[in-house]
Amino acid sequence: MKPYILFFSLLLTATAAFSQTGVLRGTIRDGKTNEAIIGATVQIMGTATPIGGSTDVNGQFELSKVPAGVHSVQISYVSYKTKTVPNVRIESGNSTVLETDLVEDNQQLQEVVVRAGRATNTEIAVVTEIKQIKAMAVGVSAQQIQKSQDRDAAAAIRRVPGVSIVDNRFVLIRGMGARYNSVLINDVITPSSEVDTRSFSFDLVPSNIIDRMIVYKTGLAELPGDFAGGAIKIYTKRRPEQNFFDAGLTIGYRGNTTGQSVQTHSRGGLNWLGLWSADQQIPSSFPARAGDFNNLNSLQRAAYARLLPNNWGMEQAMVAPDIRLALNFGRRFDVGDVRISNLTSINYAMTNQATTTDLSVYDSELAANVPSQRYVDNGYARGTRLGILHNWSARISPLFNLEWKTLFNQLSTTETVARTGQQIANDLDVRSYSERFENRSILTSQLAGEHTINDLTKVNWIGSFGFTGRWEPDWKRVRYIRALGTTNPFVIATPQDPTPNEVGRFNSILHEYSYSGIANIEHTFGNPTDREPNRIKAGVYYEQKNRDFAARFYGYNSVGDNSINVRSQELGQAFSFQNVNGSNGLTLRDGTRDLDSYRGLNTYYAAYVSGDVSFGARTNLTVGFRGEYNDQSVRANIVNVDTRLVSNRIFSPLPSLNLTYKLTDRANLRLAYSSTINRPEFRELAPFNYYDFNQLADIRGNTTLTTATIQNVDAKWEFYPTSGELISVTGFYKHFKNPIESLLLLQPNSLAYTFMNAQSAQNYGVEIEVRKGFPNAASAFLKNLSVVGNLSLIKSKVTVGDVVTAPDLGGEIQQYRGLTANERPLAGQSPYLFNAGLYYAAPKSGWQGNILYNVFGQRVFAVGNAQNPTIYEMPRHVVDLNLSRTFANRIELRLGIQDLLNQYVRFAQDFNRDGVIGKDVTSQTANADQDVRKFRRGSYYTVSAIYTFGRRVIVP
Repeated sequence: MKPYILFFSLLLTATAAFSQTGVLRGTIRDGKTNEAIIGATVQIMGTATPIGGSTDVNGQFELSKVPAGVHSVQISYVSYKTKTVPNVRIESGNSTVLETDLVEDNQQLQEVVVRAGRATNTEIAVVTEIKQIKAMAVGVSAQQIQKSQDRDAAAAIRRVPGVSIVDNRFVLIRGMGARYNSVLINDVITPSSEVDTRSFSFDLVPSNIIDRMIVYKTGLAELPGDFAGGAIKIYTKRRPEQNFFDAGLTIGYRGNTTGQSVQTHSRGGLNWLGLWSADQQIPSSFPARAGDFNNLNSLQRAAYARLLPNNWGMEQAMVAPDIRLALNFGRRFDVGDVRISNLTSINYAMTNQATTTDLSVYDSELAANVPSQRYVDNGYARGTRLGILHNWSARISPLFNLEWKTLFNQLSTTETVARTGQQIANDLDVRSYSERFENRSILTSQLAGEHTINDLTKVNWIGSFGFTGRWEPDWKRVRYIRALGTTNPFVIATPQDPTPNEVGRFNSILHEYSYSGIANIEHTFGNPTDREPNRIKAGVYYEQKNRDFAARFYGYNSVGDNSINVRSQELGQAFSFQNVNGSNGLTLRDGTRDLDSYRGLNTYYAAYVSGDVSFGARTNLTVGFRGEYNDQSVRANIVNVDTRLVSNRIFSPLPSLNLTYKLTDRANLRLAYSSTINRPEFRELAPFNYYDFNQLADIRGNTTLTTATIQNVDAKWEFYPTSGELISVTGFYKHFKNPIESLLLLQPNSLAYTFMNAQSAQNYGVEIEVRKGFPNAASAFLKNLSVVGNLSLIKSKVTVGDVVTAPDLGGEIQQYRGLTANERPLAGQSPYLFNAGLYYAAPKSGWQGNILYNVFGQRVFAVGNAQNPTIYEMPRHVVDLNLSRTFANRIELRLGIQDLLNQYVRFAQDFNRDGVIGKDVTSQTANADQDVRKFRRGSYYTVSAIYTFGRRVIVP
């Protein structure tokens, strides 16, 4: 490590010398309108080595290291006549300024525009897009992602102002939880990648397929209304600029994991592809209903139990390094007059994570740190991912483009946890084991068309299909107990009625299908070449979502006098066929309830209209209205009767206003208002009780949840000094009605969560963003350096109200008074976020490097009650280092270090209820706080090699 860090430090302090060269800089404008031309090509003619560049968002350019002397300068841009400026004198060590204009070439406009396309994945392109978006937005380009060497969208989006990541995959915007964010891929709402929460797992999207990501922080009529933090649009690459084929290999080493001996278990089958063997499923011969199964005698139930595999035993394994493989290729070709493009990316990863977790549950005593349960979990998880992006596009004619985009991910996690500790409240020593396998399949496929009716009118449409599947086959859990502090043998606890936290086997399957149809029309008034033409937009959005979820749970019972000997056997022998005999050992009971399965249906209709109104050359107002009708229902078969448990039919009027005032050509002042909503998810509504072994907690839905409404007001000052640079300051205020939060249920000496609507909430804050380069610096080193930083400060307050409506431990809906504090911070809201990055890129030498830092403030993880204090997720300081070098334009080598500080992931309980987690989390005083869960992930080191087999520039 030290040699790499030393080398990186020396690299960042090196300087380059100039020898008989000068600088050419200037501005290129439209000869008719005098507006800046973005992306014009400026080239020095006749030099031995090509020297050129392009203009930025302000029409400015700068070329360094131009040989001293007299040169001709050629300037070109699509749809403009190429211009050559002769006799431009460059003096050694000085700067020469060239300001000129280009004249439109209308005869070439239409065909050239279609063939050349528009770059969208560069930093300049993204800054330009953000500058032109009517809402307040921030973003990250493929070019910046490449500089950061981020593996996936989760890592890349951390570079966006006001954004942070939880569990390396879920996004928080302005410190708000994942439930308040809407995610779209190629303008279509993505299916949730999780079952229990409304979250999109950003690690599913490999960085090499991303064109750009834009985060909208204020509402627009064309955006879905279900967000409060932000709406995130991920655009995958559309078509290749070159024919290419490249392959990459990454080897990863994680501290405290790689090379360590761990306990794991086998699932058989094609486990390396995220699949499992057929015997992991419940045989079809099992009775479908719990009552029918339990009415059988113990011998008959044991006979069924013996149909299940006896694969409880664990095995020791040495953890191998992580491995990631990537294949990417793109092609463009013509079929007659039709231009066809294909982009395909195949990614495979196998990763490993071992953790040692301290886990505690506390008594409701007068002193802190009096545990009722205290454990140490030794966990190991192996994850696999197979991801495929397959995009086709066809330019049918200059006025019609057709695209088909498909993104598929197959994921699996094989997780093993061995728990040791004490259940102090019941005077027991405990050993528990969890052997869990999860498989997920996520598919989105879209067919989209773009039609140019004329120079003033454009139409686009999208038809989309999505599928989310999740399987948890044969999740085995067992708990051994003995009297506290004794040397007695441990015995498997086998209660008469199966419970999820004792011995048993859990199976679940979820299928969710979504169908979407989208259509938009845009009409421009006046001259479409104006810098800020007036436009009107309108569109419709339809989505149908159907979810089927079914869970089964079986628990083991003891039978006969010999059962104590059977239950004291080791994990690998206790459930052998001879012990599961139904007469003098073990048998099986079905603990499944009718509410353990449900069906969710959601029908969503939306229509919008918005228009731009210009008040002179500097002021533009965008007014929009969106109407959303949503019909959400949850049904279950209760005693063979199809019962509708939830019926939420809501129409939401969502107006929006966005005002932009151009202070100068480089600075804007923006004001915005929007009304948005936040709907409950199926899992939050369904009264299904899920046991989370890792958190030692039950999670239960609440059928009474209703939709939250949010009023948003924002004000922003933004300044664009040069290309890719930005300085902005934003103030915002939000008012919530009926915000949805996670709540701790009244359950002594254990943890159980549900969801509730608070009465109201508000938050307000300020965001500061800086993107700064040094293009005019005398030092070549500084010219290659850029700095990105952003800081968000947020204050939030929830008013819970007099009554909280939530289920009790038995699932019955109750009206609680005084259950929790009436005022506190909003659940999931961080009081501050800070991101910073230092980037170095030297294109000529091929070296790139960066240092990245991220931290978020203490935030409510679960709202406490009168017995259990609120649980907070604590801040972590995260530092990442990356270094890369390109050789001969074919080979790229990368070194990455993630989470260099390796601080604890920590959840702490606010015992003294003062809203602040203090440093004293061990003493048993009334003013101390207490840690609930704490573990380290380990620093992560990667070495990557990418080889390009061939690139061929395509001439339009």
